[in-house]
Amino acid sequence: MRRRRRRALITGSLALAALLVFAVTLMVGNTFYPLDEVVRVILGQPVPGASFTVGELRLPRASLGLLAGFAFGIAGSTFQTLLRNPLASPDIIGISTGASAAAVVGIVVLGLGETAVSFLALAAALATAAAIYLLALRRGFAGARLILIGIGVAAMLQSVVNYVLSKAAAWDLQTAMQWLTGSLNGATWERVAPLAIATAVLVPLLLIEGRSLGALRLGDDTAAALGVRVRWTRVALILGAVALLAFATAATGPIAFAAFMAGPIAARLVGAGGSPLLAAGLVGALLVLVADLIGQFALGTRYPVGVITGVIGAPYLVLLLIRSNRSGGTP
Repeated sequence: MRRRRRRALITGSLALAALLVFAVTLMVGNTFYPLDEVVRVILGQPVPGASFTVGELRLPRASLGLLAGFAFGIAGSTFQTLLRNPLASPDIIGISTGASAAAVVGIVVLGLGETAVSFLALAAALATAAAIYLLALRRGFAGARLILIGIGVAAMLQSVVNYVLSKAAAWDLQTAMQWLTGSLNGATWERVAPLAIATAVLVPLLLIEGRSLGALRLGDDTAAALGVRVRWTRVALILGAVALLAFATAATGPIAFAAFMAGPIAARLVGAGGSPLLAAGLVGALLVLVADLIGQFALGTRYPVGVITGVIGAPYLVLLLIRSNRSGGTP
């Protein structure tokens, strides 16, 4: 009961913090709008100036950041918990790189528009995840094998990205780099809607199946003895996490380390026992929203959100590797 109360308190605090940062994102900018005017805009009431600035510019951007961060956090934590390794994040094991490679080819080689590039990135993320999973199934499923195969696939796909970028014209290069960085710039309701629908459908599935993650951590035989349908649960979790990640990546590009950082931070906050997925989603939403605020207003010039999360996430990755080396095992 004490653990449940602590988990509920931490999760509620994270939700409140995400809501507060979301409100601040709507209020601040070149023009400051008080909270009462922001609420009136959200309720559909006309407010001179704020109706356009908040309703058409800030609200889609903040909503996209909230949903993408939530999706990245849950997807990353699902992989990390299922494979029992914080390095098993989709942006480390090649799934995000698959979406990036497809998007770059679509922009530079095929000359596709924004919507077509998003669908191509979505399909490529799903295909990359399927290929990695099937390659890791040889002589039974092994998490360590999947991580190593994923890192190798990511390296190969990154070489494709580098080659295509080296041949790109200046205009295509600028567009491709903007997508690769991970950004909330140009957010529209057309980008928000598919991600919102995917989140509404996939998150409940992941939360329901995620209740078996604790048993799966103990090994397949033990989980099966506890009544878990091991193969179905694993496939459902992987498919749901990959699809959620693919929709988020198609909407914003691969926001660096958002999926990687959210899970370990959430696990440390809520403690052992139970599923960390909901807390990880809220941490991911907070990371993206705060990073976007920093990138827009704190550094004298505006940076895409992926630049800020990359600056934060790279040292965190090094810290995990150092800790792993000192302990002689998994981070």
